[in-house]
Amino acid sequence: MSRKIVTIDGPAGSGKSTVSRLLAERLGVLYLDTGAMYRAVALQAKRLGMEPDEEKEIGRICRDLDIRFQDDGNGLRILLGDEDVSQAIRTPEMDLWASRVSALGEVRAAMVELQRKIGRAGSLVAEGRDMGTVVFPEADYKFFLTAPLEVRAWRRYKERLERGERVSEEEVLAELEKRDTWDRTRSIAPLRPAADAVIIDTSDWSAVEVVEQVLKNMEERGPCGSWD
Repeated sequence: MSRKIVTIDGPAGSGKSTVSRLLAERLGVLYLDTGAMYRAVALQAKRLGMEPDEEKEIGRICRDLDIRFQDDGNGLRILLGDEDVSQAIRTPEMDLWASRVSALGEVRAAMVELQRKIGRAGSLVAEGRDMGTVVFPEADYKFFLTAPLEVRAWRRYKERLERGERVSEEEVLAELEKRDTWDRTRSIAPLRPAADAVIIDTSDWSAVEVVEQVLKNMEERGPCGSWD
């Protein structure tokens, strides 16, 4: 059986995390949540009292971090050592920290090396912002999910309300706009679709419908064959 890689990139709130997870389940392969990896780095750096632009210091701790994914049947968890940090990394503060930390050259080099190592081990669906452009440019299938800022902000606003947070839609919109600016203007691996990526506007589709569109596109390019 041959190893295959699907990359799904896109801005925050485009639905790529849910779509990637569902797609990986349908294909029976690993879901590689690279955003969670940068969030874990950011969380550790903040806990150690660092600032998000201290490249040398964060790069040093990044090389020694034990970041792992674990699926116990109740969803994918990310572990920092033996600690489950799945919830701790999902905060608005970590959103911005992760964006800034991921723009640091030493941090990105360490994470890209780890991500490629995971990719060499077997088939996967890799989700992030530079999966198709930098990490896996040789990927078999590349997709870029997008939606207008207002649509993505509304989605994030509803998610945070469901988590019990007290936040206004205006706050979420401003935070997301700031995140977009960081991601698109950073000098290292800025957010952009790969030249050969299929771009999907998710504004009017549910995650399940987007997954069906992705699978349909993959089949149209030829039978997917076996996945290891």
